[in-house]
Amino acid sequence: MIEKINGLKEEIQKKCQIVSSTKELNDLRVEYLGKKGPIQGLSSMMGSLTIEEKKEFGRSLNELKTEVNHWIEERKHELEKKELEERLEKESIDITLPSTELKVGGVHPITKIIDEVEELFVSMGYDVVEGPEVELDLYNFERLNLPKGHPARDSQDSFYITDEVLLRTQTSPVQARTMEANEEKKPIRVICPGKTYRRDNDDATHSHQFHQIEGLVVDENISLADLKGTLEILAKTMFGEEREIRLRPSFFPFTEPSIEVDVSCFKCGGKGCSLCKGTGWIEILGSGMVHPNVLKANGYDPDKYTGFAFGIGPERIAMLKYGITDIRNFYTNDLRFLNDFNRVEGGK
Repeated sequence: MIEKINGLKEEIQKKCQIVSSTKELNDLRVEYLGKKGPIQGLSSMMGSLTIEEKKEFGRSLNELKTEVNHWIEERKHELEKKELEERLEKESIDITLPSTELKVGGVHPITKIIDEVEELFVSMGYDVVEGPEVELDLYNFERLNLPKGHPARDSQDSFYITDEVLLRTQTSPVQARTMEANEEKKPIRVICPGKTYRRDNDDATHSHQFHQIEGLVVDENISLADLKGTLEILAKTMFGEEREIRLRPSFFPFTEPSIEVDVSCFKCGGKGCSLCKGTGWIEILGSGMVHPNVLKANGYDPDKYTGFAFGIGPERIAMLKYGITDIRNFYTNDLRFLNDFNRVEGGK
């Protein structure tokens, strides 16, 4: 029996050395180590041996299996290395051939504006807060001093889902939710970017879906001077250090006093041109001091706390800053527009 094992060992070792491919080597493994192979056949003969013979035969058979596996693995590494070298010799790469151009995307102009505003206000200690786009009438209107029957609540201006649920018409509801959630009445400094929805006919300057970035500060002793200083920093950051701002009285239900903000024209430097319609100024946003009714509705004592709020439209800022003449370009996914913009911006 031992002679059979030794003979089989010599036979397998010789065959391992003469196989010329990994496929032949795998066939050899199956031939000798498979269920129908000679090594398994020797195992079935152990039943006719004595206990002492079984011990010696079993040990020799296990040694054979170990050695055969070792030879096969060793030969496998040799053949794989040889096959790789042969393949590398046959498969050459001509590095002089022109490469394939890879399409690389860029940052959308609206995203770029939102990122710039967020970066500015985060550096000033503000938090970025988001809220639901499907909003309750309570937060979208009532908590913002827009009572039932107010013209801004007209169904022609808003997308109502039920009598009390609608697609938010502004990001101001996030401010109301933030004030309500601030039970300890700690100072609030937040900006609220997001999508908003209003019934409107889409044209070059209007869209039924657009973005807003609203800011809110609430604390003791907040004044109009704080608002003006904040808006000056915003204007200079977005349009250049040499820009100046102008405040004009206005009306918004949720602020009192309310202010429209203009920036000196960045095309003509305030001299008057087609962009600023000869005035030297361009309107960029609305703002004001938070109305006492809004503070009271959201749990603040208006005799103790004051605050300011402002809202900007990223689409409008992008159109002014980058000379984009049609708001629909932002949403039609026209690669010609996006590629032109990315070339202007250096693909950043």
